[in-house]
Amino acid sequence: MNLYAIRAIYVFEMERTWRTLMQSVASPILSTSLYFIVFGAAIGSRMGEIDGIDYASFIVPGLLMLSLLSESISNSAFGIYFPKFSGTIYEVLSAPVSYVEIVVGYVGAAASKSVVLGLLILATARLFVDYEIAHPFWMISFLLLTAVTFSLFGFIIGLWADDFQKLQVVPLMVITPLTFLGGAFYSINMLPPFWQKVTLFNPVVYLISGFRWSFYGVADVNVAVSLGMIFVFMLLCLAAVWWIFKTGYRLKD
Repeated sequence: MNLYAIRAIYVFEMERTWRTLMQSVASPILSTSLYFIVFGAAIGSRMGEIDGIDYASFIVPGLLMLSLLSESISNSAFGIYFPKFSGTIYEVLSAPVSYVEIVVGYVGAAASKSVVLGLLILATARLFVDYEIAHPFWMISFLLLTAVTFSLFGFIIGLWADDFQKLQVVPLMVITPLTFLGGAFYSINMLPPFWQKVTLFNPVVYLISGFRWSFYGVADVNVAVSLGMIFVFMLLCLAAVWWIFKTGYRLKD
């Protein structure tokens, strides 16, 4: 394992965050703060408790997961797309660096940025609502696993995309709707029985449910199932990345 190569890619990607601080950090925090103000203060004050939890506190894990998913994908996708766009990806591919080291460098940096942003949003949420973290270890575990998994997914999108428009298609047209329909602002137990079953086909439900359990000890689905879904999706992403590098898809064209 070439640790120097991993460190070079990782440091370069992390430094890019400081060059785009407003877009990478300030914008997501501001957007999430507005959600807390509108849904937590304005709407939450008129809503009752859900599963014994104040509504403003109930939506904290969902809003955090919404930002975590979108930022993990965007950070990783843009990180690998720009070298493709500028042509510097060929320098990386021709260097004495393995595909594993390339993935670890780019995905590790994207996941690190997403975790830091998630913790900042969590701290910001304390300014608006009171919340508890019943299982801190599992909260950090869900945070890390989700950041790494969706950074891998974003890495795949960045390799697949051949223009800037495609970079935004999946996050905006797929991930964001699935998150809103995945129980970020409500419990799926509030839905009619038929729609509860339909909602279980949404993979984001398991992420939000498990993450909310780590805060309040309540979940819409079994926590073990939530963890299992994350690992299954991570394995699928790893298999896709392996196939892309093995075949040179969108890399050697």
